Amino acid sequence: MKRWCALLLVFGIGIGAGSASQALAQASSIPSAAPTQNSGMSQEELGKKLMDEMLDALGGPAWLDRKYMQVSGRTAAFFRGQPNGIVVEFNGWRRFPASGHPAGERIGFLTDKSMFFPGKKVDVIQIYHDSTADEVTYKGSKTLPKEIIEDYNRRQKHSIENVVTEWLKAPGVMVIAEGQTMVERKIAEKVTVLSANNDAVTIELDATSHLPLRRTFKWRNEQFKDFDEDTETYDDYHLVDGLPTSYTLTRYRNGDMINQRFYTKVIYNQEIPNDMFDPTHLPPPQKEKEEKKKKWQH
Repeated sequence: MKRWCALLLVFGIGIGAGSASQALAQASSIPSAAPTQNSGMSQEELGKKLMDEMLDALGGPAWLDRKYMQVSGRTAAFFRGQPNGIVVEFNGWRRFPASGHPAGERIGFLTDKSMFFPGKKVDVIQIYHDSTADEVTYKGSKTLPKEIIEDYNRRQKHSIENVVTEWLKAPGVMVIAEGQTMVERKIAEKVTVLSANNDAVTIELDATSHLPLRRTFKWRNEQFKDFDEDTETYDDYHLVDGLPTSYTLTRYRNGDMINQRFYTKVIYNQEIPNDMFDPTHLPPPQKEKEEKKKKWQH
């Protein structure tokens, strides 16, 4: 069971010689950290403009109106930035508030059926709902450890979706353009959204497409009385039902890679039954096992 927790606590520069003119040309191509000048806009005005451009790039009203999302793919965990050798296939189901129901997420981890029978089976299911989370196996359902639930809820609170739908509408929020940066060799526009209670999320957008490349926030570590940094990067965008969707998501904790997810299939707005997000709704193998047990007892 430890490997499932590990997956959750997750989810060379060459220098060559050249002429002075070449060096100057290379230096001039390096993005400046100074705020981009845009028709005399203030940093806050430009920040809001960049966020509007990001929302438009993601799909505008159609992105905001997503109701359901289904994904298939693989996930890998890392320890101190190095892979731990575990790569697991998974299926995921997500419900957004636009569905008219509370947000929820269900992840089913796949394993081989057996050495004699080909195919995959869902051995472990994790369901995130109502600010808590449960793990369902053939043994039944149990609440996930507190640190996993807190980590998930913290990331949801600082997600790009929540920044757009909640943070930007809150009183006292500030949106500041912080200039250009580089994200995986791509020029990005850096924007920080600061709430009235001094919580902050930094989003770096592709300077050309305006799609998000990286999201970063810091949170206070109560055990060590300092701050930890949580970063998520987005790459390999595909157009799915008119919505640009990142197929590669990578998480970092204090600069160390801890998890990668690679999607192989994404479906939007195909309705998902509500009981899929109910931890008392056991997977079919468990139900069959219970029914056989009842028959045997009778």
